[in-house]
Amino acid sequence: MMNAARISREQIEKKRTDRSARFFLTGGTGFLGSHIAVELLKRGHRVTLLARSSGAQRAEDRVRGLLDWFGLSESGRRGLRVVEGDITRPGLGIPAEDMRGLLFETDEIIHCASNTAFSERKREEVEEVNSAGLTNVLDFARESQAYFFHHVSTAFVAGKTAGTCPEDLVTPGEFWNLYEETKCRGEHAAAAACGEAGLGLTIYRPSIVYGDSRTGRSLLFNAVYFPVRTALFIRDLYEKDIRDRGGRKAAEMGVRFEADGSVHLPLRIEVAGEGGIDLIPIDYFTEAFMALMEGAPGGGVFHIVNGRAKRIEDIIDYSCRLFRMTGIRACGAEECREKPRNPLEALYDHYVEAYSPYMRDARVFETARSRSILERTGIVCPEFDYEIFARCMNYAIETGWGFRLF
Repeated sequence: MMNAARISREQIEKKRTDRSARFFLTGGTGFLGSHIAVELLKRGHRVTLLARSSGAQRAEDRVRGLLDWFGLSESGRRGLRVVEGDITRPGLGIPAEDMRGLLFETDEIIHCASNTAFSERKREEVEEVNSAGLTNVLDFARESQAYFFHHVSTAFVAGKTAGTCPEDLVTPGEFWNLYEETKCRGEHAAAAACGEAGLGLTIYRPSIVYGDSRTGRSLLFNAVYFPVRTALFIRDLYEKDIRDRGGRKAAEMGVRFEADGSVHLPLRIEVAGEGGIDLIPIDYFTEAFMALMEGAPGGGVFHIVNGRAKRIEDIIDYSCRLFRMTGIRACGAEECREKPRNPLEALYDHYVEAYSPYMRDARVFETARSRSILERTGIVCPEFDYEIFARCMNYAIETGWGFRLF
């Protein structure tokens, strides 16, 4: 059942334009959410950020450290309010005295909080965030004076779809993992709740997001980083065996030093025909999110994707060039079946198994709706070339794959 909108589109546009809209944001200490929060603050918006404490560190301290990493000035933080809470708890874990004010001081809700685990063994904790947590946020939205709900989802709610994936709500029969499944259900839950409450709704579907294309900086090092990190882990493991223990285990695996000092890894990585991996940098995601938010007061479903799948062969080439490796190559499924996987390949496949569907992705994401807005604003996704790859991977290594970020 659809109820009347709480305010008109014209009013929504005006409040966003004159910066009078008050935003309530979940997941603001995460990768996507933090970038959205900082961009809103830079543009003069008022943002209430829901954050959890972590151990002995208060929510405000966590957020302060994050904003320091962004280099956001004190004047840029004036529009920020941090509220300690947890979306998995009733009432978002917010004290009643604070909740009363928030219900009347919230105009738009941006829901970024999410558990991105793929493994079925983590179903309970993923459901707790992506399903129960979303329900709690939607309950807050219904009770509040808010008029709009922004839901950050993923392009991969398409599941095991062949061909074109539309910019609409979808109901695929199968999913590659638990994350896709819960995010798809979440979209339907958000659409039903917002329709009943008269809330505007925009669903944003990014593909795989990596670091800043201009600086290489990132807060998260999974997805495209993880297969590269795994190859480096294997390289370093056997390089140490050669240097420190005579190289017997390395020889058994076929690992050796080349004459120029590079390391040879006999490693085939399976690829699939025309497929590849759809990659977008965090700077493009942030710009696209803001353009779609401002350009679609009526809401809708929007893919934020590259549209040009990056071939795994190219990423292998970039990795070998940057990290001085040889022997790694792409192969088709038929070759992999005809010639059994060697022990090194079996080890690598075990580590990257969860990412395999995205490394051989043939899905095509429809972008007519998002493109109509992004093209007007001149926002274009940069190509993931060698220079950007090197920038991002060097930053990942400098920060210990995230362990030395703060």
